[in-house]
Amino acid sequence: MAPINLSHRRTHNLLLISKLLSLRDTASPLTLVLDSLEQPATPLLKEYIRRAKLSNVHVTLIAFETLKQPDGVDVFVSTRRKSPTDIVKEVSAVYQPIAASSPSRRRLILIDSINPLLNSKRVDPGFHLPSFLGSFIAPTSPSAKVDASLVVIYHQDVPELPQQSPYSPTPISELTYLATSIITLHSFSHVLAQKAARDRSLAPPVFGLEEEQEGVLLGRLDRLVGTGKAEGIVIELEHRRKSGRGVLEWYLLPPASRYSPQHLKEIVTLLDDNVLYNPPMEQDPGAGDEEPTSTFELGLTDRQRREREGVVLPYFDAQHNDGPGEGGRILYDMGEEDDFDEEEDEI
Repeated sequence: MAPINLSHRRTHNLLLISKLLSLRDTASPLTLVLDSLEQPATPLLKEYIRRAKLSNVHVTLIAFETLKQPDGVDVFVSTRRKSPTDIVKEVSAVYQPIAASSPSRRRLILIDSINPLLNSKRVDPGFHLPSFLGSFIAPTSPSAKVDASLVVIYHQDVPELPQQSPYSPTPISELTYLATSIITLHSFSHVLAQKAARDRSLAPPVFGLEEEQEGVLLGRLDRLVGTGKAEGIVIELEHRRKSGRGVLEWYLLPPASRYSPQHLKEIVTLLDDNVLYNPPMEQDPGAGDEEPTSTFELGLTDRQRREREGVVLPYFDAQHNDGPGEGGRILYDMGEEDDFDEEEDEI
């Protein structure tokens, strides 16, 4: 049953990540991407934009950190000196002519970093994060069918400002609660180093700020692993279905240099299928025929095997059942070395 379950898991989860990255069937209206200094979200954003262009999806980038409009982005919205209300109005104004010409066109909204908005002191104290994010997903007009997907990036290494009320949830708690899919990015070389430590029953290493060393912000990035190269990014996906059941899976996204921008075949693979993460077991073809080493001769010659087969054991004759009470009779032939005691025989 194990190979069947593994094959079913591979087919199902690869189809799931393909639907999420390609924005098919609006599988995830709100996707939260958690990155770090060790593994930024830039390669994943480029993959989102590449697939959007292949699927003819309108792409809008709300830039808090990006200075120049990337290739493949249709609308570039700069947030410099703009309030959240102004950002929502500008994005909505872009979609009005699009909805009139193509009411069912799909849209992808990317927020390159939500941290500046959450940590800005110029934001109105009454700012409501769920309402701000919901304004991009909700339809702009009742007659227009909007299939919008929102991807929000959150930097885990950026410290948060203290909350004004101790009873209000933190922004990251609200984001993880609202998101239908949570993607955590990891460095492939770091994942390999941690797995190698766990295989040896050692404590897995930590990197970056988790090292808690003074002056260390960026952990080491070892790209070479043996004879192979640890290229690509590791995607830890938590997808929440409408039924409430969640799906947890780890994937590997190869670098963009390995495929062309017009590549249509799925490139994301399961992390367990990677040879660096899960190397194949080396099997010796003659290992099953080898006998344990010993100072004694454990094998039998042909003559010894024939003589062993010709020996009739005592319990064979006891099974003939020649008469009542004879089934358990013990047959024994005395030899010359046996000492016959007449007194014991009489007893």
